[in-house]
Amino acid sequence: MVKEIHEQAFATLDAWVGEPTGGLPEEFFLFLSRFTPMVNVDLLIQDDGHRTLLTWRQDEAYGAGWHVPGGIIRYQETAEHRIRATARRELGADVAFDPQPIAIEQIIDPDRRERGHFISLVYRCRLLGPPDPALQYVQGEPRRDQWAWHAGCPPDLLAVQACYRRFF
Repeated sequence: MVKEIHEQAFATLDAWVGEPTGGLPEEFFLFLSRFTPMVNVDLLIQDDGHRTLLTWRQDEAYGAGWHVPGGIIRYQETAEHRIRATARRELGADVAFDPQPIAIEQIIDPDRRERGHFISLVYRCRLLGPPDPALQYVQGEPRRDQWAWHAGCPPDLLAVQACYRRFF
């Protein structure tokens, strides 16, 4: 009886999720994040002047602020593939990166039920070309998905990424 219930539950989930390698439906992802940590890559990109490249994030999950570009590793995806995909999606650029992470951070927010636990693999990356100039922040209020170089840690770094202050 229990085996049949599990098989039926898995069949229902498979029908809902579809092919997980392309990412999960948002509702399923949020459900899953209630029960297991998410593993992600974060791209620490610094220039010769030790400036750090950050992107502006503005969403319901974490609010508005600068953050280290990053992305959650999909099912059966390598960290290396997610690094490249994140650089293209968030910066419009390609990157080279060290083969091993320079840090592993556990980010836990005990007040969050969804998206409250991450294991972040931090990779030192180098731009292979300039980021997309159309996404560059120039002045005024930053807009979602814009990028900018920062000589120090900005006061509006997302709180969830406070552990990265040591890299500035």
